[in-house]
Amino acid sequence: MSNNHDPRLIFDATGLDREAAARITAKALAGCDDGELFLELSRSESLRWDDGRLKSASFDERAGFGLRAVAEERTGFAHSSEVSEAALKRAAETVRAVRSGYEGALAQAPRGTNHALYPADDPTGQIPFAEKVRLLEAVDAFARSLDDKVRQVSVAFHSSWQAVAIVCADGEVRTDFRPLVRFDVSIITEDGERRGNGFHGYGGREHPAGYLVEERWKAAVEEALRQSLVSLEAIPAPAGEMDVVLGPGWPGILLHEAVGHGLEGDFNRKGTSAFAGLIGQRVAAPGVTVIDDGSIPGRRGSLTIDDEGTPTGPTVLIEDGVLKGYMQDRMNARLMGMAPTGNGRRESHAHAPLPRMTNTFMQAGPHDPEEIIRSVKKGLYAVSFGGGQVDITSGNFVFTCTEAYLIENGKVTAPVKDATIIGNGKDALNRVRMVGNDLKLDDGIGTCGKAGQGVPVGVGQPTVRLDALTVGGTAG
Repeated sequence: MSNNHDPRLIFDATGLDREAAARITAKALAGCDDGELFLELSRSESLRWDDGRLKSASFDERAGFGLRAVAEERTGFAHSSEVSEAALKRAAETVRAVRSGYEGALAQAPRGTNHALYPADDPTGQIPFAEKVRLLEAVDAFARSLDDKVRQVSVAFHSSWQAVAIVCADGEVRTDFRPLVRFDVSIITEDGERRGNGFHGYGGREHPAGYLVEERWKAAVEEALRQSLVSLEAIPAPAGEMDVVLGPGWPGILLHEAVGHGLEGDFNRKGTSAFAGLIGQRVAAPGVTVIDDGSIPGRRGSLTIDDEGTPTGPTVLIEDGVLKGYMQDRMNARLMGMAPTGNGRRESHAHAPLPRMTNTFMQAGPHDPEEIIRSVKKGLYAVSFGGGQVDITSGNFVFTCTEAYLIENGKVTAPVKDATIIGNGKDALNRVRMVGNDLKLDDGIGTCGKAGQGVPVGVGQPTVRLDALTVGGTAG
């Protein structure tokens, strides 16, 4: 059983014979526990506008394959941008060495699906180049017309399309076609000696034309300008232990980094995660439920199948504070005696798959967001985050707020700058006191890094109150 896309489109485009690919793959994996041939065709385009002119424009097309053989915990992997029967035979000789006399029994191939999230059509290049340039120029002009404090406008548009065919050891082929769009606006404002920065981006997995309508890009410009003007007025953040309220949507990046990576299968199989061996135990406050779901249509982290051919779907990680499971690829699931969850992902054909997040979010709770703010006498309201650092083994994290405000006597007051939130992932989950009813997913800009690979992801959460976190600041 396969999904409803014809794999001949990919094989014909790359020039590789399907029967030959299946035959060579089966021979390479004989005696192994698992493995697959990952065949990829991708196209991408990117334009960037800066300082009142088109700064860069590019179009890229690539094809290639990655062949993987897995024996126990060992992985043999070879990849090539030359897609041919001869190149595949050379790769097969390389990966076969991973057996080293081992004789395993091939795991059952991933189950198929007749449900496809996206059409097979390649949307890249369908909008004329000149039209895209005129749009970026219009964005720049609109931003500058809104406020005389605007000094610099940067706009970026990225569109890509990836077609993959995964040949399993039994010859079955799983396919997926994946459009991806991202649109970013960055604005710098100045008022005397003060300088403000604002950024807003959005995207997802639909046709690019849907992201370039005037209503959407104007809203992005207005949001970037709002943030930039707010930062002009920001005062130094206080430091110390205080209650923290995280806003809905993008602040879920803290959940992604501080908790999500610790729930990936490889770290738990190796015992290097702070959550290792804790399934069935309480790891968060009551009311905290965390889910990873790669099957939500149009979301940045959503795929019909993962990069091993397993269909995506919702995986409950934490339910009402109790750890229920991990995100699994096929190898770690097999070694842990668990089922794969559709989280085996790779950056491209040149990378082996790893257990990775897709769209990871905390479910909504019972509280009104205004009620949550009113409950805090003195604290920090964090609306957006930038960079951060996380130690997977300990769960310790440090995150920088790009937009945050003081909460004083139950009201949001002055914006602050240079605020950081410092804590431990598992400890922070247990400090959750109130969960809002306003679950929001991010606007579609996330990229997750792991082991040198970047993949598109989504995050989300409702408004959440955490008690007594450490806040770093510069106020005297």
